Amino acid sequence: MKTKAIRLHGKNDLRLDEFELPVMGDDEILAKVVSDSLCMSSYKAAKQGADHKRIPDDVADNPVIIGHEFAGEIIEVGKKWQHKFTPGKKFSIQPALNYKGSLDAPGYSYRQIGGDATYIVIPNEVMEMNCLLEYSGEGYFPASLSEPYSCVAGTFHAHYHTKGGSYVHNMGIVEGGNMAILAGVGPMGLAAIDYIIHCDRKPKFLVITDISDDRLSRAEALLGPDEAAKNGVEIKYLNTSNIDDPVTELRSFTDGKGYDDVLVFAPVKPVVEQADAILGFDGCLNFFAGPSDPNFSAEFNFYNAHYQFTHIVGTSGGNTDDMVESLEMMSKDLINPALLVTHIGGLNVVPEATLNLPSIPGGKKMIYTHLQFDLTAIDDFEEKGKSEPLFAELDQICKKHNGLWSVEAETHLLDNAEKYRLLL
Repeated sequence: MKTKAIRLHGKNDLRLDEFELPVMGDDEILAKVVSDSLCMSSYKAAKQGADHKRIPDDVADNPVIIGHEFAGEIIEVGKKWQHKFTPGKKFSIQPALNYKGSLDAPGYSYRQIGGDATYIVIPNEVMEMNCLLEYSGEGYFPASLSEPYSCVAGTFHAHYHTKGGSYVHNMGIVEGGNMAILAGVGPMGLAAIDYIIHCDRKPKFLVITDISDDRLSRAEALLGPDEAAKNGVEIKYLNTSNIDDPVTELRSFTDGKGYDDVLVFAPVKPVVEQADAILGFDGCLNFFAGPSDPNFSAEFNFYNAHYQFTHIVGTSGGNTDDMVESLEMMSKDLINPALLVTHIGGLNVVPEATLNLPSIPGGKKMIYTHLQFDLTAIDDFEEKGKSEPLFAELDQICKKHNGLWSVEAETHLLDNAEKYRLLL
């Protein structure tokens, strides 16, 4: 079967290719991809090429399909997996396979599987590692976003604390404690806020910082004090660029005690050092933001590590349990993945959008892989609708949903986008 896919051929070299997929083996699965959400990790992979830990050294000769936040439909199942998977079922994939200790992952390392494609062959190791997850919810984009939600779930699970006189690491955040999320109103920060105020282990006080009033205002409108309070959390949004001494200001909210759990969502040296400076006794700093610079570093107060028992952890992706948890929370309407989506586009826009992702404002860019149209912000649907009726209709649907993308909007797009079907 032929597929169309965005493949990485080398540094800054992403191409929309059409090629023949390998014949599906008895231990493999053929699938149709419907949606993929663009991720900064793909930007880093595209910028680094073969220097990236997950990208094969021979990528110039054997290009790989990018995209790892994807969902679709199972088409055909090899004999080995027919007892477990059924054609016609929807799926999502946990890309962090950890197969035999390898860093290989769909969306980075494979020639036949990745999210920015029309059709893929899912290799045996994905099923062996229980990383192919059937999805029974509505639509496709929520399943795509279960991957980023799994990353933030894993982040909170990775935190740890200790008790005096004990060397046992008690995993997870301090329940009922003080938490700070720094540089935390990008798409992954929003996912973290949404998850932590709706999960079963919450802080009592949560402060979120950034340096953009626009991003902070949008986050507060979506996940504000009223929504947090309903779930037993006091929440505060703070623009630290307007404050002479952010550390003193942040610590003042805790009566000077500092924070039990601090998460860093931007690979910026002063932000990391600010996080360290606001830790309280037995506080845990989680460096979530993956830097593209392999030499990125920042200072850490080792006096406090010794006498205040402060800790540091780093997380890169979630695991299958985290993804299952995210899907279950979505199915119960505990978290709302639509909060993250600010743009939609067709497969044709992926190369340019991925390579320029840091400079494109807004949150998640949701790609519909069987369509071709410009990357379009939901806020621009009304204007685009003046010349393209489908976008006028999508604008009306989004306005019904507080200006957010929705399963209703997605279904309308997929059912009425004949004009935008992907052609090469």
